[in-house]
Amino acid sequence: MAREVHIGFVPLVDCATVVVAKHLGFADAEGVDLVLHKQPSWSALRDGVALGSLDAAHMLSPLPVAMSLGLGGLPSQIDALMVMSVNGDVIGVSNEIARKMRAAGWPASFRDPRGTGEHLIKATDRRLRIGVPFPFSMHAELVFHWLGALGLKTPGELDVRTVPPQLMADAIASDEIDAFCVGEPWGSIAVENGVGELVLPGSAIWAFSPEKVLGARHDWVEDNPDTVRALMRAVYGAAKWLGEEDNRLVASELLSRKDYVNVPATVIDRALSGRLVTRKRALGQTTGRFLMFHGAASTFPWRSQAAWIASNIAARVGLDRAQAIRTAKACFRSDLYRENLADLGLDMPGASEKIEGALAHPTAVASSKGSISLGPDAFFDGSIFDPSDAG
Repeated sequence: MAREVHIGFVPLVDCATVVVAKHLGFADAEGVDLVLHKQPSWSALRDGVALGSLDAAHMLSPLPVAMSLGLGGLPSQIDALMVMSVNGDVIGVSNEIARKMRAAGWPASFRDPRGTGEHLIKATDRRLRIGVPFPFSMHAELVFHWLGALGLKTPGELDVRTVPPQLMADAIASDEIDAFCVGEPWGSIAVENGVGELVLPGSAIWAFSPEKVLGARHDWVEDNPDTVRALMRAVYGAAKWLGEEDNRLVASELLSRKDYVNVPATVIDRALSGRLVTRKRALGQTTGRFLMFHGAASTFPWRSQAAWIASNIAARVGLDRAQAIRTAKACFRSDLYRENLADLGLDMPGASEKIEGALAHPTAVASSKGSISLGPDAFFDGSIFDPSDAG
């Protein structure tokens, strides 16, 4: 009899791995029955995992770190078993802000984080009101890094507002926010509704940011090693399938169902193809590596990325940086990834940490089979994060 695993998710294109694992046989092949629970917000998902009504979840990558540090609600030791998606976020602005930016000379380039950010900062004479789906999210980290590198004292000089992703278009339509950073398809829905314009992909800020992870309570992981192994293998199989371009159409149709993202498949396909429509009635713009599920060690839980997240959080909330980084590294379970997936024939990275932001181009690295290329993973401002210097 298949083992039942209750998985929480928020309706986003990057929940695809658990949806595909359930419906296309990957979970069945591993002997697990995935029971998927759509959540209205990240706080609801967080509480479901912490309280035990959910076994595991499609989770914002900083959330296991924050929860394990005792921040943002119910403290709980959470493990990030693997990365479910890389990149996939968009920055958008209201039509009024876009108009002001154009009037000031912004050329509407979709790949210019410095110029776009400078025009955005100047487009309002008050604190910029920017929506993010959750305080502890890669969306927030990208915004703080981006605008902070351009001279704002973040987050203090921003008015950061938490808006569930599926309500982001409504928030910008009702003038609650000037701009947003959100996962697809909800930026594209703002465009479809004629209330906003996309100005930047998140990957223009950091070329390889871990967006979602497969998160679970540490005690559940320790108590259910066989189920965890089966779950990880099912999700990895789905990620590999999603990495094949020929499977985009099936994935888009599956995600468009009411039980999942519940928006037209044609809009979902924009994220899967990386061809985004940035404003109403405009032609699509192709963004390479916009959303990644597989390839370039996309599913590997790099402990250096956990350290980067923890370093940022600690600086903002006043925690001891070295201790926060140690806690975060323990959350990202590269040990379980190696243990549970090695016999699938994966080429495993030779290390579990790396210097973040150092690669401007794809680069071959040491690995178990010698076939892994990593990068690009550069930050737009050229910054480098070396976990060996971070504690």
